[in-house]
Amino acid sequence: MQDLGQAFATAWAMLTGFDPALWSVVLLSLKVSLGAVAIASALGIPLGAMLAVARFPGRGGVLVLLNAMMGLPPVVIGLLVYLLLSASGPFGVLHLLYTPTAMVVAQTLLVLPIVAALSRQVIEDLALEYADYFRSLGLGRAGAVATLIYDARFSLTTAVLAGFGRAIAEVGAVMIVGGNIDRVTRVMTTTIALETSKGNIALALALGLVLILIAVLVNVAVMGLRATAARAAYA
Repeated sequence: MQDLGQAFATAWAMLTGFDPALWSVVLLSLKVSLGAVAIASALGIPLGAMLAVARFPGRGGVLVLLNAMMGLPPVVIGLLVYLLLSASGPFGVLHLLYTPTAMVVAQTLLVLPIVAALSRQVIEDLALEYADYFRSLGLGRAGAVATLIYDARFSLTTAVLAGFGRAIAEVGAVMIVGGNIDRVTRVMTTTIALETSKGNIALALALGLVLILIAVLVNVAVMGLRATAARAAYA
């Protein structure tokens, strides 16, 4: 118990003392995850909106595949990206393996189905409500998609935050494609796994506290956005 208490005290000192090694890992984690979420959102929200509005043969199969990809094991994504970026892969000439860029690619593929599927559900519900109104205006598919995305912006931000929560907690895929290289590709989750195995509990605890804080802030943001969306709906 005394050792655990000492570990917590050391972890707190590292956090409040802005330990350079700790915060460099935190900043890299945020950089990778925010970059991946930004790309996934730019692709996933329009994709989800198009799937919500469009009707075409095989749509049901596409939706099943999209929903299935939400639960795809991260290590499978990591393996796929590794094979694509390895020296013998089709994109090996870019030399991206074991770089933060490779980690962004892996996290983007991991988050994209989540953002797209949640966006589709949100926008499809809204599209059913506005269907008659859009028909009366003669609004085309592109116009309907743009209008629905704007009207559902608060709910869609919730989908983006859900994607960020998934990305920041990822360990398997980024470990495979990033290599967990010190001061290059070592992020919070991979550092926690490594330092725990080495017995350096203080650093692992400090990073764990940061991850918990991020999770709390994401949930607070989601609740705030839901409240804002409710107020806008009744305004």
